[in-house]
Amino acid sequence: MTTTALLDLHVRQDRLADSAGVIDAVLRDTRAFDGCLGIEVLVDEADAAHVTVVERWRSLEHDDAYRAWRATPEGASGLGEMVDRPPVLTRYATRTTS
Repeated sequence: MTTTALLDLHVRQDRLADSAGVIDAVLRDTRAFDGCLGIEVLVDEADAAHVTVVERWRSLEHDDAYRAWRATPEGASGLGEMVDRPPVLTRYATRTTS
């Protein structure tokens, strides 16, 4: 079953100008990770500092492996230095309908 992960970010105002480039660079590695089916970056129309990354994964296990890799020194993204509060991750299982 596929998994959709929403990563809700609030970028610090002093990092807003370079945030798109930083996020794009981080997401290159995410897109290349085994099991990643696609990514979208949503920017709040009313607040450009509020960004949600929508990630689609082949399975929860693929997403788990990715999160574990991001917790290593090799996978560290540096996004934490760019946000003004802890990111919020919410993961959803895709339910098929008939």
